[in-house]
Amino acid sequence: MNKAQTLNEIRKIGIDALAKSLGPIGMVRFIQSFDLGSGDYTKERSQWLNQSMDEIVKEMKSK
Repeated sequence: MNKAQTLNEIRKIGIDALAKSLGPIGMVRFIQSFDLGSGDYTKERSQWLNQSMDEIVKEMKSK
């Protein structure tokens, strides 16, 4: 494993390792446990950058 591997090779090795360790059902459940999230980070980030620390803390406390 000294050669550089492509991302597809790494994914295949990872899937094979998960299937071997967890079995096919466990592998699927493990993969499904990851959530990609939602929203538009770039848009929301620009809104956060325009707030003062006091505004951010006030908003956090109100939730």
